Amino acid sequence: MAQNSNRWLQHLILLTAPLLTVIDVFIVNIAIPSIKQSLNASDSEVELVIAFYLLGYASFMVTGSRAGDIFGRKKIFLWGMFLFVLTSCLCGMATSAEMLIAARFFQGVSGAFMMPQALAYVQVLFPEPQERTKAIGYVGITLGTASVLGQFLGGYFSSLQTFIEGWRFIFFINLPIGIIAFAAAKKYLINTKLNSEEKFDYSGVVLFTLALGSLIYPLTEGREKGYPLWSVAMIAFSLILFYIFIVNQKKKLQKKQHPLMDIRLFKIRDFNLGLVLLTFYFAMHTSYLLVSTIYFQNGLHLTSFQTGIYFAIWGSCFTVASFLSIRLVNAYGKRPIQFGVALMILVYLHQLIYFDSEVSQITLLTNLPLLGFGGGLVLPSLINLTLKNVPPQFVGIASGTYNTAQQTASSLGICLIGGLFFSISKATNDFVSAYHYSVYAEIFCLLIAFVILYFIEDFKKKKVTA
Repeated sequence: MAQNSNRWLQHLILLTAPLLTVIDVFIVNIAIPSIKQSLNASDSEVELVIAFYLLGYASFMVTGSRAGDIFGRKKIFLWGMFLFVLTSCLCGMATSAEMLIAARFFQGVSGAFMMPQALAYVQVLFPEPQERTKAIGYVGITLGTASVLGQFLGGYFSSLQTFIEGWRFIFFINLPIGIIAFAAAKKYLINTKLNSEEKFDYSGVVLFTLALGSLIYPLTEGREKGYPLWSVAMIAFSLILFYIFIVNQKKKLQKKQHPLMDIRLFKIRDFNLGLVLLTFYFAMHTSYLLVSTIYFQNGLHLTSFQTGIYFAIWGSCFTVASFLSIRLVNAYGKRPIQFGVALMILVYLHQLIYFDSEVSQITLLTNLPLLGFGGGLVLPSLINLTLKNVPPQFVGIASGTYNTAQQTASSLGICLIGGLFFSISKATNDFVSAYHYSVYAEIFCLLIAFVILYFIEDFKKKKVTA
């Protein structure tokens, strides 16, 4: 236990993984108009700048988790951080949309090798359930705060007038943070036990990555071209690949080999419901932060910096509610989460009425904080809600699966809801209507999430029966 005496310091170092990887999902949103103009990119290309990061992130999340199991979590975390910093620099130096999209994909892949280690280390550093719940709660808070901080930093850096274009700093900022985190991790992180007898599932990695890529790419690029036959064929092909992947994983499990994804996880009812819940929630969360930043700048004609300020206000309420959420959930079970979802639905309905070509400052300053507060009550508890009934031996792979579902949902949200926004705004040049249709889609996602919450076992019920 002596080597774990500084476990909270180690946890703080590990939180740089969710901080950096999630900031880089959202920091691009506000910078999109600047990137589009600078690199002469199309609507579908700027979507791919976001979606390909999420694709690389989601496709290799389970792989990153298994790599940590087999080769050691500290080693994989350090390599992930090093490559994340390197690919961030490549993003900042991009001279074309194609170069930026490729660099973003590999940036997402490197992030996928960092992030699972942060969650898996929680099981090693915090064997006591109460401390473990608290530590996982801080991961949730970091995820939410990072999404807000990304919006603000994106607005700030995009507005900079320097010797290079301001949007490039949104990637270069990762350099000093990553170097400090790398040095601290190398010095303070404990080494975890290696499962060297396990073999890495290379065929599973290839099948899963191809299946996910064959789904995300045609949804994004196909929309720009009117969904031609090749895009429909790719989506059908992805479903076939997913089926082959599942069969492949079942056979390896039956032969007592070590599959990429242990399908026994999906026999846990609340884990399955939690994955569906987070799919709808993150499709809403990520796509809203994209479409709202474009609506604020192109529909309300705010500057990127003004947009960032409004989201900083949104984020401050999100952060306050995130810290409250841990205590409220411990006291009242899942009811605070249900309240948060219901509050967000009401706020979105308010937006449909009052968000037009002009929105008063008072309306923005009341609506956005309430939206942030509702989101803060929900997001930090989704991890605990999904993983609470997972046996300890499956926590590592379950964490990787959770993060894969989260990033896949974010990517699909951008492709589908973001695609809806871009399609309407491009056809009509009406950003208000495009925004309203997107908000209808956000409300639909939240309604599904609200219904699923009803069927998930309550935290308090589990404690009573324990």
